[in-house]
Amino acid sequence: MDPALLREREAFKKRAMATPTVEKKTIKEKAPPPPSRDDSQKKMRPPTAPKLDSSTYKTMSGSSQYRFGVLAKIVKFMRTRHQDGDDHPLSIEEILDETNQLDIGQSVKNWLAGEALSNNPKIDVTPDGTKFCFKPVYKIKDGKSLMRLLKQHDLKGLGGILLEDVQESLPHCEKVLKNRAAEILFIIRPIDKKKILFYNDRTANFAVDDEFQKLWRSATVDAMDDAKIDEYLEKQGIRSMQDHGLKKPVPKRKKAANKKRQFKKPRDNEHLADVLETYEDNTLTQKGANPT
Repeated sequence: MDPALLREREAFKKRAMATPTVEKKTIKEKAPPPPSRDDSQKKMRPPTAPKLDSSTYKTMSGSSQYRFGVLAKIVKFMRTRHQDGDDHPLSIEEILDETNQLDIGQSVKNWLAGEALSNNPKIDVTPDGTKFCFKPVYKIKDGKSLMRLLKQHDLKGLGGILLEDVQESLPHCEKVLKNRAAEILFIIRPIDKKKILFYNDRTANFAVDDEFQKLWRSATVDAMDDAKIDEYLEKQGIRSMQDHGLKKPVPKRKKAANKKRQFKKPRDNEHLADVLETYEDNTLTQKGANPT
């Protein structure tokens, strides 16, 4: 072998040994273990909202809907209690105990005792301001007081009384009305179909001759409405009874303010300055021309 080639070979080996080299080792990646059943269930579960205790929910401050719900329950209880014949006043603690609302917050309790119940039109407050009772429309307790009220309305011309107001004011109303049925007249108001109670004045009862009854029944008004009947009676000089029920307010029209008329001043004829002519000493002269 050529000695020159051997020398080059040895020199190449020396250079290769002097140059450092780094070998990359291939690391085998391990496959992840299959997910267990517990882990999959944990991932699938949605996040649960924090549980609210009933006591903490009822004492949440700033809930006006909850406050007025408590107030409405108290007013309903006081009305039912009055209709059952219990009219003695109760303190705020007794009312909350009867309505099963002792778990309300202190702020709601202070609002009820100091503001809500005192300003409610259906609740009456004792002079010391510590107890409350129901405030009915009419102060009637039995059949005698009811008949006295109806008689006063009849004598003063105040008309009848709504049945729903009597039911709210009179304890054991159905029993009283049943016993006094012969002394009371029930009329259904055509506007809203509500029942009205009137005093049955027996002294106004009188016998009517059969001839007048026949004349009354022979007058047919089936094809006429109330407006036509009223118009016919007014033409005959008879004034019909007016309905004093619910009436819709008629909006008043505002009168326009009386404005003073301003007369326009005559304008100067500035645009005819070059055309105007003057007459002096029976001579005709134009503006800008000397007279001859």
